[in-house]
Amino acid sequence: MAKQTAKKPARSPAKSRSNQVLRKAKTVSKDKKTSALGLLSHLKSGGKTSILSPLPVRNLPVIAAQSNVEKALSRLQCGKVPEFLPCRDNEYSAVYTFLEGKLSSSTGGCLYISGVPGTGKTATVHAVVKELRSFVDDGSIPKFQFIEINGMRLSEPKQAYVQIWKELNGTDKRVTADHASQLLETFFSESENMTSPVVLLVDELDLLLTRKQTVLYQLFDWPSRPGCQLIVLAIANTMDLPERAMMGRVSSRLGLQRLTFQPYTFPQLKEIVLSRVEDLCVFENEAVEFVARKVAGVSGDARRALSICLLAIDLMNRSQSDGKSGSRVVTMSLVNKALQEITSSPKLLAISNASYFEKLFLKAVVTEFKRCGVEETSFNDVLSTLTTICQMEGIKRIPSAPSVKSICASLATSRLILLDNSTHDFQQHIQLNMSQDDVTFALRDLF
Repeated sequence: MAKQTAKKPARSPAKSRSNQVLRKAKTVSKDKKTSALGLLSHLKSGGKTSILSPLPVRNLPVIAAQSNVEKALSRLQCGKVPEFLPCRDNEYSAVYTFLEGKLSSSTGGCLYISGVPGTGKTATVHAVVKELRSFVDDGSIPKFQFIEINGMRLSEPKQAYVQIWKELNGTDKRVTADHASQLLETFFSESENMTSPVVLLVDELDLLLTRKQTVLYQLFDWPSRPGCQLIVLAIANTMDLPERAMMGRVSSRLGLQRLTFQPYTFPQLKEIVLSRVEDLCVFENEAVEFVARKVAGVSGDARRALSICLLAIDLMNRSQSDGKSGSRVVTMSLVNKALQEITSSPKLLAISNASYFEKLFLKAVVTEFKRCGVEETSFNDVLSTLTTICQMEGIKRIPSAPSVKSICASLATSRLILLDNSTHDFQQHIQLNMSQDDVTFALRDLF
């Protein structure tokens, strides 16, 4: 009897499609594996065989400023620090002498540098450090490490420990703030750990203030350890911050080494602007003098003067692009127009149209900021300062606390100040919703 062959069961259409998908997936996976192996062999062979299309090479050079106007725009940038800082020779010499003495004697110490914003504090320190580094190769100055932290760039004061430890070791390994504090404590307590001096620049020091002030205490205490070669340069905006805001144990560790940067005067601001653009013949002398006088009468902030000059050049370029004829020189009228544009912002107009007592309230807020060195205060402190200002101005009817509270609410509604959601009215925190310089400029008749 003939042997019957068993028939294979017919495949269902769904199963056939599934097998096709699997075969295609295996093929794609095999192709990817082959491509990866080919790339690996290509790299190992020194790139002799090309399996990838080469990327196009960009040979275009960086376009440098050509015209005098473009050069002026580049030089007037606030972040553009010149090689030689004008009008800060005495302060430069003081910082240089302090650092050079500490580095030469291999000892630690603290220097407190204060002054209103825009007076060249940080720029002077950077210039001194740059000069000292140039002497390291000669052997006249020992090799040192420079570390800089800024209170405005820290999420909380304790993060200063983390940043210092990372800069000190040159590592990106993550550590907690408490662990970094312990590591730094051990490092600065054992003199054999420090093979070279460390210069630590702490900018915006007032933002590191806490209730217990532990961070500031440790920063100022480490340089006093035996054999520790840590040199701390602390920068803040308030001259008497150690006496007003710091505890006794913290201010005693800071010591008595102080350096104050006074606001720039009219001749100094004029020299600062001319030192950057005088050889370009872009500004009229009268225009530079006008800017210097205006800024010197309000704050003495060099950054403010540079910003006004930049805006004046921008207005000149805009007028040229609109087809209006004119010379490529910034005149007095352009500078005056730039000042009007700055002062015509909605917030400055709101201050100019505010009531007399609302202006006095803003003056009290700015006065508190300058007194404490921190751009935040409480309603109770502002109320006390406002009462003092009214007495000095000879105002007989001093507003009561509920009236001042209404003034505060009105300014908050106008978004000129910011209030927290505290339920305690007298302890409510107050912040300005604009810079102190803008408020001072708008209230220049009251200051």
